[in-house]
Amino acid sequence: MNTEPSFLATRTGKLILALLCSVAFLDFVDASIVNVALPSIRRALHFSVQDLQWVPSAYLLTYGGFMLLGGRAADLIGRRRVLVAGTVMIGVSSLIGGLAQSSGLMIGARLAQGAGAAMMLPAALSILTTTFKEGKDRNTALGVWGGVGGLASAAGVLLGGLLTDGPGWRWVFFVNPVAVVLVLVAIFRMIEPDPPRTRLENFDLIGAVLATGGLLALVYSLVEAPLVGWGRVRTIGGLAAALVLLVAFVVNESRQKNPLAPLSIFRINGLGFADVTQLIAFAGLIAMFFFLTLYMQNVLGYTPIQTGLAYLPLCFAVGIAAGVASQALTRVGTRPMIVVGALISAGGMYWLSRIPVQGSYLSDLLPGLLIISIGFGPVFVAVATAANAGVPADKAGLAASLLNASQQVGAALGLAIFSALATSRTNGLLAHHAGVHTALTSGFQRALLAGSAFLLAAAVLGLKATNTRGEPATEEPSANAPVASVTPSAVTQ
Repeated sequence: MNTEPSFLATRTGKLILALLCSVAFLDFVDASIVNVALPSIRRALHFSVQDLQWVPSAYLLTYGGFMLLGGRAADLIGRRRVLVAGTVMIGVSSLIGGLAQSSGLMIGARLAQGAGAAMMLPAALSILTTTFKEGKDRNTALGVWGGVGGLASAAGVLLGGLLTDGPGWRWVFFVNPVAVVLVLVAIFRMIEPDPPRTRLENFDLIGAVLATGGLLALVYSLVEAPLVGWGRVRTIGGLAAALVLLVAFVVNESRQKNPLAPLSIFRINGLGFADVTQLIAFAGLIAMFFFLTLYMQNVLGYTPIQTGLAYLPLCFAVGIAAGVASQALTRVGTRPMIVVGALISAGGMYWLSRIPVQGSYLSDLLPGLLIISIGFGPVFVAVATAANAGVPADKAGLAASLLNASQQVGAALGLAIFSALATSRTNGLLAHHAGVHTALTSGFQRALLAGSAFLLAAAVLGLKATNTRGEPATEEPSANAPVASVTPSAVTQ
């Protein structure tokens, strides 16, 4: 029985958790805050319609592509060092984005932002799981993290609308450097310095190139597929290249003395199923944010600010549900929480898939959003705990990056598949002379129904997950410190 006093109950513990959640908030907001500013950015920087989608997608590309490398770098180089480096990169690239006078520079700034986030997030997550030991403290911390993730994703939409309609779209980027300065001051004051690191010997450079190249090719191909077509040589070739690179990465890791990602980590019970469940569940969740945003603005005529406000009940409900789930986890266990939570979320998504052309927020949107939030809060916490349990301390960043890479690939996969379904349905109806709003709504309905099916699949996968109650476990001694976690960022592309 764990008799150690609760570090989270101390003032220092609460401040550290607040800092780490602030880091997460910064990353999650950056994924969604630009979306409502896109029309203004297009006019100011003369983007073409096709190239404009790369303002949000460039962030997703490097965020997912560099996640594995960022997580392993945190393990090998030092978590605070990598966290600081990523935070600085976010601040500098945001400043460049705000000052950009061309579309190329804007896309470059977004690519750099995503790479910075890929360094920040695994480092912050592994610091969290190092600081708060397995059991009640960690469950509570993950519950707070889950609530912040849900709040940040929709808060980005609201903040983007307020800033774009107020001081202008450039302030969507200028707020980041200010936040970064505050975060850096807190990091240096509150996070213990990393121990001196010996010179990296036999670093797996080949593995780093193969993993990063494979993930970049995969995410890029998925992002581009709805635009160029699934059957085009460009899409098939990109996906094939990603497969070849990732297979080569696995072969390389099995032969390396000091691999970038030791394959032994997948022998840990629960980690593999947690990753796959995260991927499938987020593919479904992204459908809701993306297509409901389009529905509210293009069919119901909501302004950007009204659209952001529409998501606030979901954000707060996710936070409450995640907090309740974190306290109940030691009694219920992760497997029932994942299964039941995903089933509830699937029901909420099905409700939303029945949105009418003449829709009402109170009757057609709000009930579905609240049902999804009740289910997804527990899923966030349970998947995080299942992925953390039994991970050696020196592989914390790696496990965090694997889970978060699953999230980003799931986001790209969901957008690619569901966009194709929605576009096909809409174009088919328009060809038969249906009204624009009718055709759009029908396409959104089909995409949301497919999202509900993905959440059902996540519930089935949850049945195979290892059941853990997040209780303190006997761990092998390690020279380092932590374990991994997951981010519930709903990337509102």
